[in-house]
Amino acid sequence: MQADRRGRARDEARSQDPMIGRTLDGRYRITDRIARGGMASVYTAHDNRLDRTVAIKIMHAGLDDRRHDGSDEGAFAARFVREARAAARLAHPNVVAVYDQGEDDGIVFLAMEYVPGHTLRDTVTAEAPMPARKALAVMEPVLGALAAAHRAGLVHRDVKPENVLISSDGRQIKVADFGLARAVSSETQHTSTGVLIGTVSYLAPELVTDGTADARADVYAAGVLLYELLTGTKPHAGETPIQVAYKHVHADVPPPSRAVPGLPAYVDALVARATARDRALRPADAGVLLHQLRRVQHALAAGIVDDPELVADLALPVRTGGLDEATEAMLVRRGAGAPLGDRTQQVHRTTPNMGRSGGTALVSTKPPKPRRKRRGPVAFVLALLLALAVGAGAWWFGFGRYADAPGVLQLTQAQAVSKLEAAGLHVKVAPPAYSDTVAKGRVMDSDPDPGGRVLDGGTVTITVSKGVEEYPVPDEAGKSFDEARAALTAIKMDVPEPVKAWSETVAEGKVISTSPKAGVVLRPGTAVTVTVSKGRKPIQVASWVGKSAEQAEKVLEKAGLVVKKDSDYSDTVEEGRVISQFPGTGTLYRGDTVSLLISKGPPLVTIPGGLRGSGVDDARAALEALGLKVEVKNSTFYAGLGYVLSVDPGSGEKVKVGSTVTLSLF
Repeated sequence: MQADRRGRARDEARSQDPMIGRTLDGRYRITDRIARGGMASVYTAHDNRLDRTVAIKIMHAGLDDRRHDGSDEGAFAARFVREARAAARLAHPNVVAVYDQGEDDGIVFLAMEYVPGHTLRDTVTAEAPMPARKALAVMEPVLGALAAAHRAGLVHRDVKPENVLISSDGRQIKVADFGLARAVSSETQHTSTGVLIGTVSYLAPELVTDGTADARADVYAAGVLLYELLTGTKPHAGETPIQVAYKHVHADVPPPSRAVPGLPAYVDALVARATARDRALRPADAGVLLHQLRRVQHALAAGIVDDPELVADLALPVRTGGLDEATEAMLVRRGAGAPLGDRTQQVHRTTPNMGRSGGTALVSTKPPKPRRKRRGPVAFVLALLLALAVGAGAWWFGFGRYADAPGVLQLTQAQAVSKLEAAGLHVKVAPPAYSDTVAKGRVMDSDPDPGGRVLDGGTVTITVSKGVEEYPVPDEAGKSFDEARAALTAIKMDVPEPVKAWSETVAEGKVISTSPKAGVVLRPGTAVTVTVSKGRKPIQVASWVGKSAEQAEKVLEKAGLVVKKDSDYSDTVEEGRVISQFPGTGTLYRGDTVSLLISKGPPLVTIPGGLRGSGVDDARAALEALGLKVEVKNSTFYAGLGYVLSVDPGSGEKVKVGSTVTLSLF
């Protein structure tokens, strides 16, 4: 019953929403409200121009207050417009596309891709805690979207489950709401007003302490999101947002295995690395974190329970003053659960030049035994040599046999191979990949990363850029929609439902054109609208019989028909009107012919000559033979002779059949 009441309340709120049914910019007809946030509401709408469903994000009234300097553009409106410009720069299959931005009578709005389905928050509520492999599979497209943004110089700054959309069939995962994103220069950026932007449960510590934000703030939020997927809870809780923010600054995110026993140590290490409070210890951006996540995925897929080398690569270096909580938990697990004071001591050192992944050397030594009163120098020397041998062995197996991978990013393939081989390393060239930031033919990625650890004589895998991924729109005119959709999908374009239009030249069901037109170069994920022919446009022809022939000709020719005219006399149809039409009624098409027979009125006869001076009976007979009526009267000069003095109408004049002719006698 509570669910029913909530549903009725929601329906009532929607019915009272003044935006429902309104059309923005003469194009977007609002149909329903699907979400409401602190800054804006999101609606579904019908795009009347392209005949498709879109999502419309509308800023709340009252937020667009004028600036203190009196300018017209409010801070929230400026941020709203910035969202459109920022998101429109991103063309990635895991980023919600922004189609349009505008204003209608003070209403600032965005038109975006509509993703029917639900948010990751719904998935967390229903399914978390998730198995590690599934949680990482969910995070992979999220990090892919953030990596694309970071390569474009954009920071999302509000990564949370509510901003991750999942399609109804679960096949698409897209990151939405780049409304808090802003271009990042080479310097660290600050919030313009000093107010924290983002959801407090996912805020990086630096956003709380000094308001700075770069790609590593998104990395932190992604790490918190991964923790939530693995455990079903947020890492920090409090009665107020301030308490939660305080914990982000002063407490490490605990290892997920504390809440879900049995998780591998390298999963704990991945979460710890992403959520390091010191952002200098986090991955540089989402692309680096994505690389680390895939290493963990491979280990899970291979069924590896314990991978000390992967743990060492991901584990955080020791901070001055002791171990962080996550690293200490991993060390406890590596020590078979014994208390720190009761097991073999762990001596932690951070080795220089460890690369971006960092690392911690673990040198195992026996805890010193209580000093004996008569301990001899030989025993002391032996103990010292043993400690040195153990330390040297640990150093060799942990670090000594490794070298730092040379940096080869942005080099040509030949230059990179030469540099790596000169360092005594083998080179494996992976299949080339597209890159938005690295020029074609240059190295865009290396594994290990520059400065990362690699065995002496080991192998470094390089990936060469194919340049920016973009394709020209193919010419699909004259093909079926299915053929056009297959061709466009093959080059990773988004193909909405087709637009239907009449065509006099393209057969029904065949493609007329695309928008953008054929030959235009586009990025993957761009929407390409296909216009399909409905065939020739039918013209309904009405009957014009008895109506004005002049008006009939104008209407028929304006509709694209050809008018053929002929004329004839008619005793029943007025002159200038249509006697008959072929075809009479029905459906025709542009260029077809309509024949009209136009009335010249009743037939005319000519008054014959020679009637004057003739006898009245002869004149009457001649006129009546022509179908005329005869009226006889005596003239002023009538003398009783019975001859015709005059004829009215006169000889040679044309009159209608049935007209009356007057004969005057003398």
